[in-house]
Amino acid sequence: MIEVDFSKIKAVLFDMDGVLFDSMPNHAKAWEAAFASVGIEFSPYEAYLQEGRTGASTIQGVYRRLFGRDAGESEIKKLYDIKTSLFESYGEPVAMPGAAEALAVVKQKGLKICIVTGSGQTSLLDTLDKYFPGYFASGNVVSAFDVKRGKPDPEPYLMALQKMDVPAKEAVVIENAPLGVQAAVAAGIFTIAVNTGILKDEDLLQAGADMLLPDMFRLSEMVRAWS
Repeated sequence: MIEVDFSKIKAVLFDMDGVLFDSMPNHAKAWEAAFASVGIEFSPYEAYLQEGRTGASTIQGVYRRLFGRDAGESEIKKLYDIKTSLFESYGEPVAMPGAAEALAVVKQKGLKICIVTGSGQTSLLDTLDKYFPGYFASGNVVSAFDVKRGKPDPEPYLMALQKMDVPAKEAVVIENAPLGVQAAVAAGIFTIAVNTGILKDEDLLQAGADMLLPDMFRLSEMVRAWS
């Protein structure tokens, strides 16, 4: 377990899908359908477990597990293009209940805010300012376009610490996915898991989460109490 003094926190690092956007049901459905189009079974639960990886990493993991080989660049592009098209056809994502309130409380506390996402879906990245105006710019977003190694590697969160210019002990991560939790813990950051989806609580706790909350509203209550 990572120890933290909440009175000294200077930055809160948020995952995006399943934390700020209630987008995971559509991601899971799109992944399931995309893999099915090439004859591969991939369940929604597996999509939740793999959340946080870049699209290419997700595809590579499936190909290595099922076929014992890497997917070719053309295979990755084909599958990810299908997944992206399907995801975007399901309509615009909606904000996660309680997310706007949590961001507002964090901002009122004078804390830095950063998004750390494995997403390469430009449709989601483009909607940040629509749903959460004034919170995000290129300087405080780490996405699949920025990293070489996605979650569960700590690189995305280490990059976020560098962007925010804060040490790990002065940051907190908000995650909803086991791989994201693993990445944050590996970066040495106190990690709060918010179980907003279909995963079991044990999935997040076994990944190393330092704290587990049921929703984003509870996060707002918690941050208000920091002093």
